[in-house]
Amino acid sequence: MPSPVSPSDHVTPRTAAPAAQYAASRHAAWIGAAAIITDEVGRVLLVHPTYRKDESWLLPGGVVEAGEHPHLTCRREITEELGLDLPLSAVLAVHSFSPHHPDLQGTPCPGEVRFVFDGGTLTSDQVEAIRLPLEELSAHAFLETRDAVQRLRLVDGQIMLAAYRARLGNTATAHLADGRHILDVPALDRHDVHVRCRPLWDSPLHRGPVPERLPVQQAWAWCFVPDGRVVVVADPGPRGALPMLPGGTVETTDATPEDTLHREAAEEAQLTMADPVRLGWVLDETGEVYGGVGPNARLRLAARVTAIGPAAVDPATGHPFARLLVTPAQAAALLGWGPPGARQAQLAAETARKWWGLPIARTAAVEEIPAEGMRLS
Repeated sequence: MPSPVSPSDHVTPRTAAPAAQYAASRHAAWIGAAAIITDEVGRVLLVHPTYRKDESWLLPGGVVEAGEHPHLTCRREITEELGLDLPLSAVLAVHSFSPHHPDLQGTPCPGEVRFVFDGGTLTSDQVEAIRLPLEELSAHAFLETRDAVQRLRLVDGQIMLAAYRARLGNTATAHLADGRHILDVPALDRHDVHVRCRPLWDSPLHRGPVPERLPVQQAWAWCFVPDGRVVVVADPGPRGALPMLPGGTVETTDATPEDTLHREAAEEAQLTMADPVRLGWVLDETGEVYGGVGPNARLRLAARVTAIGPAAVDPATGHPFARLLVTPAQAAALLGWGPPGARQAQLAAETARKWWGLPIARTAAVEEIPAEGMRLS
């Protein structure tokens, strides 16, 4: 029995478009490749090109040449621009430009797809070894992100922040179009979190008791939840939110620094804690932030979080803080304390394992604590 005839069998097939015509109909865009490179306290490396009339700066990188893969472009450009051969560990962001985006400054560009890679952290020796091609780049600088965005074009700053925060937060590759996230906005971006870098600010950490001659002016703590992560709060401001450990200034109404910690952690992050353990103290030689009170101690502790309540307004500032769960290493990076902070984070994690049997959290994406609080198992 013959097969039934389908109506589509009577459709005359279209003549295939010539290959050149088909190719011309496809979307075309330039491809760019750049890198997030930081120093040991987390400042981002920017370079100043000689060819931009608006005097804006750039991340190290450049345009992908014909037949070249973006990661090879990035490594080549880093070598040409900085004199360094750096491995690339991750794709932090992928960004697409519209052809007529205003920040393209009239460049006859069909649009661009830009890859931003993680170029890692430079040692002091590598920083000293940077050599620029002066005909192309007149200067370089390591800057806090709050300052870096002031030197970048608006969209370049948006790309830089998304990539840098993807690295800090251990989140998936950020996908952006014209400077905006096209998928869920990660917590660090949602709260506009920046790192305030303080080289050696907390060093050294003295492990013994605080000398009697030194008043304790401050108590901050690594506050651990049962999975080994810690709570960091971010205080919003006009130039972005700055992360900090729960805690604060010792008041005359606090009988002990531990009382300060319990009070401040409840006010800032709605934390209930138990078993605070002193890790050590940091010498503040001037006490300038406290009105010039002279030498004093800033206490560092670890504590076990037993409950996290609903978000509330901090009575000292009049607004709620963002509450984030991060690994100890992520906390050190967000605080901008550099290698001394990383060592203190490791000490805090080992203390939590020793005293409370908590695991050491090494890799996790930054997570925001829900406004309604969290139940801790």
